[in-house]
Formats: sequence, C-alpha cells, structure tokens
Amino acid sequence: MFATITSFCDNLMLQLDEITFERKQLLQKISNYIQTKKDNQQPINLVYVCTHNSRRSHFGQVWADVAANYFGVKDVHTFSGGTEATAFNPNAINALRKIGFDIKGNDQTLNPTYIVKFADDAFTTCFSKVYNHPLNPQQNFAAIMTCSDAEQNCPYIPGVELRIGTTYNDPKAFDNTPQQDAAYTERATQIALECLYIFSLVK
Repeated sequence: MFATITSFCDNLMLQLDEITFERKQLLQKISNYIQTKKDNQQPINLVYVCTHNSRRSHFGQVWADVAANYFGVKDVHTFSGGTEATAFNPNAINALRKIGFDIKGNDQTLNPTYIVKFADDAFTTCFSKVYNHPLNPQQNFAAIMTCSDAEQNCPYIPGVELRIGTTYNDPKAFDNTPQQDAAYTERATQIALECLYIFSLVK
C-alpha cells in the first residue's frame, strides 16, 4: 500500500481502544461473517449501503478494501449502493485524497466513475448506484447499513446473508460551513478505524 495510507492505518491501530464496548460487539458480528467465509474458502462480499451512495457508503467500500489488504485477508470484494443513485460526493473524495488516496474520475457525466487507488496495484471502483445494481453481488453477501434512512427504507434486501446497521452521522450536515473539511475527515477516519477493527479480529 502507499506509505501514507499504511502510516495512517498504523496510527489508527493505536486507537482501537477508543471504540466503545457496545460498538465492538456490533462490529464483531461483521468479523464473524468474514471469518466464516474465510474458513469455508468462500468469497467475502461486503456491500455498504446508504441512501444516496455518495459519502458514508463509499467510505465503507474503500476502507474495508484497505483493511483487508492491510491485514492480508484474501478474496475480499467490497461494494456500495443506495436506495437511489446520485454521485460520489466531491467533499468525500477530497477527504480521501488528503489521507493519501490517488483518485481519478474517468468520465464527465453527472455520476462519474472513480478509480480509488491505495497501492500501485490495488484499487476500488466507486460510483453512485442503487444497492441491487447489476455490478453488485445479488446473493451471498453482507449488507452493512451506514445510515439510518437506508436501514429504515430497505426493509428487505434479496440475497443477503447478513444485514447489519452500523450507522454513522452524515458529514453532509456540515456542507458549505467552516467545519466541512473537518467533518468529512472525521467521518472517514471513524469508518477507517472500525473497518480496521473488524479485520483485526479475522484469523
């Protein structure tokens, strides 16, 4: 991985104790799912879901991929989706760029596709889409709900093996304020910390 991202993860690993006991119990369920898949030599598909698939769900997709690479957990595939499609939010992209990701958009549509690289040979592809988009897994996956709206508005997700709500506060609340950049960095960091914790439990 890029040295800046490895260093960022190294520093977060020193902060795992900041996660509350109750939150760790919740995250443990995702770790257990990953462990079972790994033990059975099956692909590990994680779909992060939020209403607009523009901020928190993309953070989840990116950081779960990074955490899997950081801990050397193989055959992990991360995705994101929403109850509606919008676009990968520029403020979220900027937050990841500041941490050290190499992010490039490959078209000029209202909903561009971005290649988010965290190593010379490792990347994830991000664009906004609904959770059941054809490029997302249709069965044998975990759905991780990153916002309360998506948790409430997706009463049933076909093909899901584990559905779990790990809701996060929306940095959108700080758009166009002096706190904007700090809010996005804080949320990206929180999701990174929790993804690292999840994968740290996988043996």
